[in-house]
Amino acid sequence: MSASTIKKDILNVPNILTLIRIVVIPLLMYLMYLGDPVSCMYAALIFTGAAITDFLDGYIARKQGLVSLTGKFLDPLADKLIVMATLVMLVYLGWLETWIVVLVLARETSITGLRAIAATEGIVIAARSGGKYKTAFQLCGILGMIIHYEYVGQWFLFEGPVRYSEIGYWLFMVSVIFSLYSGAQYFMGFLKGIDGQEAA
Repeated sequence: MSASTIKKDILNVPNILTLIRIVVIPLLMYLMYLGDPVSCMYAALIFTGAAITDFLDGYIARKQGLVSLTGKFLDPLADKLIVMATLVMLVYLGWLETWIVVLVLARETSITGLRAIAATEGIVIAARSGGKYKTAFQLCGILGMIIHYEYVGQWFLFEGPVRYSEIGYWLFMVSVIFSLYSGAQYFMGFLKGIDGQEAA
């Protein structure tokens, strides 16, 4: 790709939304660092906005035919950066155990490496439902842990104090299970792809 093509790709709407997700990471980390209820609520709003733009940039790119190589690189990069930054701050604040974050980051790094090898070898591995469930539980869990504090709320027939840190923690732990499961699925798909190439 030429420099002008890359510049044109970056300046389209989907990629600008992706870049915004990257730019707000320092502000998100700073608000989490402050750690008070108001700052945490603002941080939660930023994280929610980032999740919404993650959906929007992909939708707009497909709808307007703006899918690009630059976008395919930036979009997953932005997702991983904001999740990693948030998890690091949760560990720093003592709201999440270090070993859990190490496990999640090890899984993400391993899958990224496998994807790079698969792309080099021309192996196509279909997306599995485990990865989608992992993402959904992970985002909801992180959001709950960012809000952190206890608030009185009403959920269907239940009304009373809600400790968002605990709800977020257990949702995130469910995402860790799905993360390991989907990682195993991806690894098995990679091995099948290798076997298929050897048979061919």
